[in-house]
Parts: sequence; structure tokens; C-alpha cells
Amino acid sequence: MINRRTLGKLVLGLIGATALMQAPAFAQTAPAPFDNPGNVKIALVRYLSTGDFFQAYLSGVESQAKALGVDLRVLDSRQDAALQADMVDQAIALGVNGIIIQHGLTESMKEAAQRAVDAGIKVVAFDVNVENDKIPQVEQSDRDLARLALEQAIKDNGESWKAGYVYVAGIAPLDRRNETWVEFKKKYPGIEEKAMFGTLDNPIANSVANQARSVVTANPDITVMFAPYDEFAKGVKIAVDEAGLSSSVKIYSADISTSDIAAMREPGSAWAATAATNPAVVGQVSVRALAQLIAGEDPGKQVIVPPTLITQKDLNDNDIKNMEDLSAKLPQFAHADVAMPAWMPNPNKK
Repeated sequence: MINRRTLGKLVLGLIGATALMQAPAFAQTAPAPFDNPGNVKIALVRYLSTGDFFQAYLSGVESQAKALGVDLRVLDSRQDAALQADMVDQAIALGVNGIIIQHGLTESMKEAAQRAVDAGIKVVAFDVNVENDKIPQVEQSDRDLARLALEQAIKDNGESWKAGYVYVAGIAPLDRRNETWVEFKKKYPGIEEKAMFGTLDNPIANSVANQARSVVTANPDITVMFAPYDEFAKGVKIAVDEAGLSSSVKIYSADISTSDIAAMREPGSAWAATAATNPAVVGQVSVRALAQLIAGEDPGKQVIVPPTLITQKDLNDNDIKNMEDLSAKLPQFAHADVAMPAWMPNPNKK
């Protein structure tokens, strides 16, 4: 005979067993609250969301959140700064444990981020400076992006060449990449900068192409174009192609997307190499850094995702057609061992 008390114990035992079966395997060794991750809520508050990079970043956030077993809320302001600040307040009201602020403007995000911190919520920021020592900054290593591309340019072209350089001052990632360019010109005095140009007017690639047409016409001796942002590189390629200079000019850039891969693999393409981080991996790292904070661990004030050099030869030799191929065939692009304590699940592990 089973009395009520015995039945109650059996039911509780079954509930406990079900919970154990449903809990991710990593939870057995994870610190609180990730020993019971179903109770953890995090929010991604986005400023920018359109384009290959941002879609891939979101997929990375989603995959790491799924691996952790947490409840993810995505709030998308679509480049509305005031709305993004309001969405941080919405996340606070939802009672989330942590918030990722993805891009945005310092003036609108600074106070919103502080309100979240004041509410006891952990916050990380990706590519936006919220001017808060309690908030880790997740970023690509812009100096390394430029260094890898320029080292390849030296390898391909020697230590003396005439260059065109695409740059817009006042944009933090571009300013950091420019520091490396300045250092390289000092290290290799044979590099002569014949022209500096650049614009962020939309559409960026077409606007840069308009400038590059004049530059290559006025400076037919340019053999290297350093364009450390893929939209810049696209614009330069348009102008070089139109001028029939694809065989005499080589382009070196930063960042990558599926459309960039196609452009680099065109027969006779001038686009020789780029250095890039995988935006999906950056998304994963953003979630991991936030999870560390929530668990009482310190991911560091700067959480830097290292880049990978990708050459035209790499793409052709490995028959890489898109970002999925790139991750599959260049394993160093598929995962970054950053913000990765022993207990953290790796969504890329098979």
C-alpha cells in the first residue's frame, strides 16, 4: 500500500530526477547560478542589427546562450539611441541577471548602463564605450587585425612599395588600426603613402569607389591599397577593376563576410588578404564574459577576441565559399579560447 506521504516522496523524487535529466551536463560542476541555469535570464540590447556581421553575431549569442541553458531576450533598437536606452530599462524591469549592450552611442548608453549596474545587474559591452570600470569591454583586437594584414602585404610585396590608404579619423576601431599603419611606415621606411582617402557616406563601398577612382588615376604607381575595413576594400576593388589594374594592385583589408569571400575569389581579384574575427565567435565570447560576471568571476576589463589572417590562396586552396566553410576549414576561425573557464560549455564542440 502507498500512503499519501510515500506518494509525495515518490513524486518529489521523480521531479528531482527529471530536473537532473534536463539540466545540462556542465551544470554539475558549474558555479551558482549556472548549477541551475534555467533560472538565469540575460538580455541582448542591440543598436545595430542589419548585415552579415550582425546576423552572425546574434547567432553566436544564441548558440552560447543555448549551450548554457539560459533564457535569452533580444531587444533590437534598430539604430534608435533613445529606444536602446529605454530597452536597457525594459531589461532591468524584466529582472534579468545580465545584459549585453551591443554597439550604440556613449552619450545614450552611459547612463542606461549605470542604471543596470545600480540595479545589481551584470553588464558587458561590445564595441561601445559606456565609460564604466565595472563593465568589461568585448572587442576585436583592431591593432592585430591591421598587423596581420600588413605583415602579409610585406610578405607579398617586399619592404618597399607605394601605397594608397583608406581611413576615416574619429572612429575608434579605425583609429586603433591606424596606429598600426603608422608604426609599420616607421618600421619600413620603403613604404610610401601616396594618398590617404576615405568616407563613411552611405553606401560606403560606392562612396569610397568614387574617391579611389581619382586616386588610382592620379597615382598610377600605387601597387598596394591598405583598406582596413571590408566596405572600404569593396570600394577600392570596384575602382581598381574599372581601371583595369587588378593585376598590378593588391588590396589588404580587415573583416570578412560571405560577399567578401566571393569578391576575393573572383578570377584575377586584386583583394589579396584580410584579417578578421568571426562575428559569431565574438557573440559567443560576449555571452561567456557576461556569464563569468554573473557567476562572480572576472573576465577582465578588456575581453579581446584574436583575429585570423585569411588570404585569397587560403580561400581558393580550401574551396571556401562562405562563412560556414570558413569556420569548418579554418578551425582557428571557428572558436576563440577567450572567457572560457573550465566549467563553461563550448557550443562549437562536437
